Amino acid sequence: MKTIMKKSILLFAGIILMLGAKAQFPMGGPAKKMVTGRITAIILDSASKKPIDYATVSLIKSKDNKSVNGAVTDERGKVTLANVSPEEYKLSIGFMGYKTKVMVVKTTPEKPDLNAGTIYLSATAGNLKEVEISGQKALIENKVDKLVYNAEQDITNAGGDATDVMRKVPMLSVDVNGNLQMRGSSVRVLINGKPSGTMANSVADALKMIPAEQIKSVEVITSPSAKYDAEGSGGIVNIITKKKSAEGTSGSVNTSVGTRSNNGAFNLNAKTGRLSLTGSLGVNHAYPQNSKVVSSNMVALQTGGGTSLEQNGFSDWSRVGYNGSTGIDYDFNNYHNISTNLKINRFSNGGPGTTTSKVNGNLGSVITRDMDMGFNNLDWSVDYRKTSKKEGEEFSISAQLSTGRNTSDYSNKTVIQELPVEVFDSNTGKNNEYTVQTDYVYPFSKTTTLETGVKGIFRNIISTYSDVNQDFDYDQNVGAAYGVLGFKLTKKITAKAGLRAEYTKINWLSSTKVPFGNDYFNLFPSLILSQSLKGASTIKVSYNRRIQRPSLFYLNPFENKSDQFSILKGNPGLNPELSDNIEMGYSTFIKGSVINASVFYRSTKDVIESIITPLPVAPGAPQAFLTSYTNVGRSESYGMNIFGSYNPKPKWTLMANIGLNTYNVNNNSSTNAVNTGTFLNYTAFARSAYAFPGGWNTEIWGVINSPRRTFQGKTDAMYFYGGALKKEIWKKKATIGLNVLNPFSRDLVINTVNKGKNAQGDTYEQKTNIHYPLRSFGINLSYNFGKLKFTQPKKGVKNDDLKKEDQGGMGGVQN
Repeated sequence: MKTIMKKSILLFAGIILMLGAKAQFPMGGPAKKMVTGRITAIILDSASKKPIDYATVSLIKSKDNKSVNGAVTDERGKVTLANVSPEEYKLSIGFMGYKTKVMVVKTTPEKPDLNAGTIYLSATAGNLKEVEISGQKALIENKVDKLVYNAEQDITNAGGDATDVMRKVPMLSVDVNGNLQMRGSSVRVLINGKPSGTMANSVADALKMIPAEQIKSVEVITSPSAKYDAEGSGGIVNIITKKKSAEGTSGSVNTSVGTRSNNGAFNLNAKTGRLSLTGSLGVNHAYPQNSKVVSSNMVALQTGGGTSLEQNGFSDWSRVGYNGSTGIDYDFNNYHNISTNLKINRFSNGGPGTTTSKVNGNLGSVITRDMDMGFNNLDWSVDYRKTSKKEGEEFSISAQLSTGRNTSDYSNKTVIQELPVEVFDSNTGKNNEYTVQTDYVYPFSKTTTLETGVKGIFRNIISTYSDVNQDFDYDQNVGAAYGVLGFKLTKKITAKAGLRAEYTKINWLSSTKVPFGNDYFNLFPSLILSQSLKGASTIKVSYNRRIQRPSLFYLNPFENKSDQFSILKGNPGLNPELSDNIEMGYSTFIKGSVINASVFYRSTKDVIESIITPLPVAPGAPQAFLTSYTNVGRSESYGMNIFGSYNPKPKWTLMANIGLNTYNVNNNSSTNAVNTGTFLNYTAFARSAYAFPGGWNTEIWGVINSPRRTFQGKTDAMYFYGGALKKEIWKKKATIGLNVLNPFSRDLVINTVNKGKNAQGDTYEQKTNIHYPLRSFGINLSYNFGKLKFTQPKKGVKNDDLKKEDQGGMGGVQN
């Protein structure tokens, strides 16, 4: 069977390569040259005659009302639409607080370029006296295949990190450790469309090390096509940083100082002719702050009696690190481009802690612990892109090397009746990942496009310990091929159908020196149907199959005993999660307001969750628990999401998002029966922003995450809220601002309860109460220099195929 599967994927890849070769050398001679031109215009306010920057300009075909191009105006109100085929169009211009203006334009093969001249926009009725050109881009953009949160337009983000940014992205929920979920399920996180080796072990830790000032936008992709790696049962989150390519020299400097953490970010862009250079540097330092932790472990024996352990203590963790990148981009001519990028990440977190314990109600011991975790990673990518005279045709080859080294050192000193017992251990993990891929896009016509590609990912993880009996060597290789066909089903309905094939081979060697292995072959179909309705409304229906492979965090069998009564250990025998997703979405624009609504159904097999079990102890000894991971069963989830944005006045924006999804897990196994029942999860977000005259901006926001369930327990609801005030200075080249987060409470209190029952009928319970220091006050300064002119993003490696951890770290609470 395995041989048949391997031959099938090879045959599929061969067919794709032959299609690509035929497309590159089509029969019947060279393709007819496509004559394209450009349309330019200047957009001004009809009353003040001042330029309107960031006005949205859309180009729509007159014959079928299909949007084919678009851009936003610069600070002079100028807009340029390039690569415009000769035809009759409707030019639609709109901006917050103004009446949308539509005009008919036409280009011909003889005159492909058109200057539409100066176009004046009038303020909406009742707001003529309040219109002021703020030049601010929309915070949320709803595109056909994704929702975009423009983080750089949110003034409350200054002084925070990527975790703080994620809390305000529609459809995402984030817990106190920075764990991401989309509509109750795991997601794959990319940076600039590519994976980062820094996240191979801990997404939560990696997000905490990205200053918010470095983030330009966040893309939420709920229904990825077969072109994307099949990883991420909930979807894909793509973080776009402020690295840009611009003519001349330009950049930005951002710094923030606060009571919780300090951030710094520097971005530099230079372009001369065909050569572009980019560079960035970010630093972060979180102060040590006491996190109070109260926990209890209890076991009640069926025969009567039992044991209990109560702990009361604190951890005093800090975090420090930096990340930097540099890139080179060169255009040999209009059709050939090569680029390379190097990223370095280095950070550490940890600190001391002290806990007093009681065994069966009596004073048991005093534990002093120290934990230090370090993360070091380098990503290097090289991308080549070739286009042709045929509009839309593109061929690319990409390669990426990711290499990382993670360390974890801890010490425990336990004093029982004045007798100290000390425990030390350390773990060094080395992660090497090599990726190669090639993609080809061929437009058969203006309405039909084929996308194909093949990809290989080769991973090796070596984990060594001071105790050699826990050493772990793990290899994972993934081969993939895909084909996606986009076409017009009718005049108003667009379809995109695809199929992705992936073969995964796994080998690992533990301290027993006995090799283990596993392999599996999967097909991942996808289908998206989209129809444009009247009034700029769109309805979309999609289906896709996704996979969630466990990463090192879940697999590593190392026993972390930084808390000897709450031990953490991975499970190398985990199977991947497989999910089928169906979604229907609707979006519309009504008099400047945006409404986006969607409903979905998701069925997931082999759901991965943590499992807590009591360890055998001697009579009267403190009760210890082991936390590991297991494939707990099957889940069926229904949900919905509604997002809306409304402008009561041109300078006042109200925004809200609410997401609902059900949680349930079932397993009819005779040895591991599970039936959780059905629970409702919700996430709600609200924001109010107002722009005052003189360059003053202010906003307040709040987020509520409902209680979260697992098959063993529940974590209480969490609330986040904050506000900010910003002032433009130095002729709008700089801003200075104040930020506040959870000002009325120092700590975010999180209660978690897990319960279970073993085969002997004994019941057990673990409770954890964490007081997490979250309140923060800060001041920030941002300065921009030069003028940025965006270029077309290049294609590259996008690894989307590993399930990341659901914990922010091991052995303590992080700031």
